[in-house]
Amino acid sequence: MGFALLKGWLAKDVKSITVVEPKPSAGLRKLAKAKNILLTAATSSVKTKPSVCVVAVKPQVLKGEASTLAGFAQGGALMISIAAGTSVAAMSKAWGKKARIIRAMPNTPGAIGAGITGLFAAKGATAADRKRAAALLSALGATEWVSREELIDSVTAVSGSGPAYLFLMAEALTEAGVAEGLPRAQAEKFARATVAGAGALLAADKSPAGALREAVTSPGGTTAAALSVLMADDGLTALMKRAVKAARKRAEELR
Repeated sequence: MGFALLKGWLAKDVKSITVVEPKPSAGLRKLAKAKNILLTAATSSVKTKPSVCVVAVKPQVLKGEASTLAGFAQGGALMISIAAGTSVAAMSKAWGKKARIIRAMPNTPGAIGAGITGLFAAKGATAADRKRAAALLSALGATEWVSREELIDSVTAVSGSGPAYLFLMAEALTEAGVAEGLPRAQAEKFARATVAGAGALLAADKSPAGALREAVTSPGGTTAAALSVLMADDGLTALMKRAVKAARKRAEELR
């Protein structure tokens, strides 16, 4: 996700970027060299005072490394964290009570500029901070603010983890096609194109998702037969609610 942000910022001509990465990939090293980006292995090597610090690490990593970023926070940098389940309270403990913190939860379609990021501004973050955070995260796609910190866990469960649910849908649709006699390669091609195309239509047409579903469904037809299974009391909606609840609860446990 950090690499996706970096590419988005470069496309928007953001200047003076420093990347701290102890184990940079070949792609990151190549991009840093081509775009004259300072790439360093440790925060202690950063000599300039950043105005914004985007913390793009996994929550388990942040727990151990948060204290190394205290100097940036105490130096006045706006701290934007995309670590799931890592609370403002935990970050304030590591960075100081005066740290200006914004939590963000992007998702993987941001790698192609088609993502959405949920944002929460902690007490102390200014209107200018909010504007700057939204501008930086817009490199991945749309942005949406939530009013309470706990809602970031819900965003994580719906959109942060959500792409995996759709990828699983493509897998499941492939297996269903194989079960109905399609060669695997063709079943996968049909499933991938259907999921991707439906997503593109959903993005292009502002009608409610339910209206788009109804437009495809002829009374008594093949789609209606399938939906009678998917929309049963124990069908997809109930299953998705349980799945999203499990993801939200896990985000809470990571605090």
